[in-house]
Amino acid sequence: MDEQPPGRGTGLGPDGTILREGSLARVQPEYAPLLDAVRARVPAAFPGGRLHSAYVYGSIPRGTARTGISDLDLVVVLHEPPTAADRAAGDALSRALDDDFAVVDGVGLLLFDAETLLSELERYDLGFFVACLCTPLLGEDLAAFLPSYRPDGLLARETNGDLALALPGWVEAFADASSDAERRALCRGVARRVVRTGFTLVMPRWGGWTSSLREQAAAFAGYYPARGEQMRRAASLALAPSGAPSDLAFLLTDLAPWLASTYVAVHGEKAPRAAV
Repeated sequence: MDEQPPGRGTGLGPDGTILREGSLARVQPEYAPLLDAVRARVPAAFPGGRLHSAYVYGSIPRGTARTGISDLDLVVVLHEPPTAADRAAGDALSRALDDDFAVVDGVGLLLFDAETLLSELERYDLGFFVACLCTPLLGEDLAAFLPSYRPDGLLARETNGDLALALPGWVEAFADASSDAERRALCRGVARRVVRTGFTLVMPRWGGWTSSLREQAAAFAGYYPARGEQMRRAASLALAPSGAPSDLAFLLTDLAPWLASTYVAVHGEKAPRAAV
């Protein structure tokens, strides 16, 4: 296979570690009132000292959000493991923010506890996610207690070495989907995961980091040109999801199974997690 030139330090600091990709300084002005509301509403949703910290991630802190099209991605960290009541409060907060701010199309909120994020098991998965891909909004930044990260095989294995485990659920969801809207939502999630996994497959050789789906697909294509057009198609579907059954079938029966087996052969399987 023809190898693409290395990433030449893309997304890295002078010491070769991955830089935190987002910043509040990059947030476009139209999103400022939304983040002000998040700062006010998150503590109210998780009262009684339960809140540890909160973060925003994705296109908004990267400064690439599209008004009325992009969604808002949040992480809320509690001092104790989230309860069913906490999850219900998070869902209610997400719906309210989505209803109140037309600048976004959807709000996603992830709930964790600080101990889990700082655990040895999650150090190179959720820990990396918080330290490098999330931008602090409230509270103490957990990145201060996490290591620096390099684009190496360990990071590749622990972030995406479990794609095969996701496939059966996706296939079942595809079979159960009864509308274009359901298929589009599934297509978006599957395509994003496939592109990101394809990128981390080649990340150690590419030698850098990017969260741009198109750049990730291009990096992958440099090392697996026979699958390059498929990965570019996956990136397009991640950005503009399709409700066509043929698009999901292409991802679920061809590209994703090949990628899952290739990934394990190159990087090994992710450390197992306890069944939920």
